[in-house]
Amino acid sequence: MTENVVPLFKEPTTPTTEETTPTPATTRQALRPVRVFKRTGRAMATAVRHDRTKTAGRALVRHTSYVLGGTRIVTRRAWDGRTGARYERMLRAAEAAGNYEAAGDWEERLHRFRSDRHKRRMDLLMAPEKVVKGAAYGVGGGIGALVAIGIALAIANGNAGDVFTPLMALVELIRLLVTLVAILWGPLVAFGPWLALAGVWAVGRQRGAAPQWALPTNTRTDDAGAPITPSIVVTALRDLGVAPLRKAIKEMGDAGAAMLGPIRIAGCGVEVDVTLPSGVSTLEVQGRRRKLAENLARHEHEVFITLPTAARTVRLWIADSGALDEPIGPSPLVTDETMTADYTKGRAPWGQDLRGDAATLSLYQRMLLITGLSNQGKTAALRALALWLALDRRVEFRLADLKGVGDWGMFDGLAAVLIQGPTDEHVIKATEMLEGGVAEMERRIQAPPGTKFDPLILIVDEAQVAFMCPAVGEDKRPYGGAKATSRYFMAARKIHNQGRAVDVLLWEGTQDPTDQNLPKLVREGAHTRISLALGTESQARMALGDKAVDGGAAPHLLRQGLDKGTVVVASDGIKIPAGQASITVRTHYIDTDTATVIAERAKALRDGIATLTAVDNAAAVDALADIGSVLGDASKMLTQEVLQRLAQKNPGEYREWTFSDLRQVLEAADAAPRKSDGRMVVDGRRVAAALARRDTEGPESAAQ
Repeated sequence: MTENVVPLFKEPTTPTTEETTPTPATTRQALRPVRVFKRTGRAMATAVRHDRTKTAGRALVRHTSYVLGGTRIVTRRAWDGRTGARYERMLRAAEAAGNYEAAGDWEERLHRFRSDRHKRRMDLLMAPEKVVKGAAYGVGGGIGALVAIGIALAIANGNAGDVFTPLMALVELIRLLVTLVAILWGPLVAFGPWLALAGVWAVGRQRGAAPQWALPTNTRTDDAGAPITPSIVVTALRDLGVAPLRKAIKEMGDAGAAMLGPIRIAGCGVEVDVTLPSGVSTLEVQGRRRKLAENLARHEHEVFITLPTAARTVRLWIADSGALDEPIGPSPLVTDETMTADYTKGRAPWGQDLRGDAATLSLYQRMLLITGLSNQGKTAALRALALWLALDRRVEFRLADLKGVGDWGMFDGLAAVLIQGPTDEHVIKATEMLEGGVAEMERRIQAPPGTKFDPLILIVDEAQVAFMCPAVGEDKRPYGGAKATSRYFMAARKIHNQGRAVDVLLWEGTQDPTDQNLPKLVREGAHTRISLALGTESQARMALGDKAVDGGAAPHLLRQGLDKGTVVVASDGIKIPAGQASITVRTHYIDTDTATVIAERAKALRDGIATLTAVDNAAAVDALADIGSVLGDASKMLTQEVLQRLAQKNPGEYREWTFSDLRQVLEAADAAPRKSDGRMVVDGRRVAAALARRDTEGPESAAQ
């Protein structure tokens, strides 16, 4: 019996080593699902990243957005049409912008809309009664008309049954209409929702209701040039990346509009003051100018950030998109031929500020420094100031153009000294010119008290050539450099130190400022500091000073080649908004030919001036004979072409000649230029006649 007993519990058995160790086949079988999963994941990731998948995804999002956006637009249109929501929205926007006059206008419109809506609703309550009466009258009249027509038919046809023919025709028409509606009702019910869906899709597509990233590449647009509204400004500030500012805007019940002052039209843009919340500094906003401009859908150069007098406030000037690329009008020096200048009380009409107001500059007892990169309009801007001041006959000019390409040639006969050229010899002459100014200054200082002196303006254009000059004089003193032994440097410093009191002033123009080509003591001696486009912020600080740059001046952010003639000015001689250290001015451009005409007007106000030049070769050349040779057999030739041919014939003598020089020679020979077809020409026959007279009768008779 014991053999048939089954134990209730089975002793556990310990597996052997052979049983617990997996075989290679078992391992491969266990890892197969993992590998399949990885391959599937990689395939799915590849499919998701594929261009076709992205294109399909964008298309799905785009068309879905069209439907949703179109539905929202149609719903909003219907809501705006039946309620005063549109007027309330415009009223709130006007109040947020501080335009209370417009807010009152919108409030009045809202009141009129509500009154008209109430009248329409009251008329609608009376409409059923009017509709019933109108229907009764219409049915009765219609039946009577049909019966009358039937009687006429019965009489005409001699058949009494025709009396009801028109009525039966009407009944048949009604039956056909009911049959037609019954046939079309099914398709309308089936396709009606799809037609409505297509309609809202079309509205959404027309209004661009999809996000930009979902649109096709060739149809994507940006919102550059969009009008500046309070919501746009607040959103741009919120997304500026300043955490305390973002938090404060989110916590404001009016969505941040309380931060903004009125948005004012200012020239070719708008201006708005922003009062920053506690914990946000003005420097944090100033340092993010580019991001703020992009948030406002503008380029960086179209947004300027300055600091007004109010504490914790920044003033934003936002240009209309592309407005700063448009030229400003001509200079009053060009349009007003009767204009004169007053060194003491007058202001030079120089250009326009960003608000579009005239920017005028006082030059009275102010040393001047203008700097910028090459080919940005530095010489033209400086020359425009000198041309205006030349219309005051009391002012004496001594001028050194160390570039020497004729930009200042019209001052020949206007300036007492005119040096034109880039060589060491020209720098030596320019240094001697400044040292002569120092001697004149010292003479005036030692004069009896109360003595009045005419202003003396010393102009050195391309002054970096002088500072970098390696020439050394006979006394072993260098002309260039920035040490106490440098003759040019010390002459400039002496004039800066004492020249203002006796109206001996130094104006300098220089390129690409560094400590080597524009020493600190010289640049800080200028009362009026002007900068065109520069390469770096450190150069901007050299040009304008730390105070101006810390206050928002940014000539290094001007666009090289595109913002020609645009300058940043730090001076008490120009009207600068309260609380700011600088102002940006777009200067009037006066070309060389026009500048020559203005210079001629200035010469007419003065007695004849014999200009001293660095090199005098007048006796070594026969100008009239050279003019005759370049004319050849031509009966007439444009004056500009004559000047070009003279420069090619003898560059050393004629390269710097201007129209004034040519005219003086020809007038002395009784062969003055004349107009032909509206342009000035030299008459070849008159020049030949003058040469013939001179050969036969002598040089004196040729001038009679």
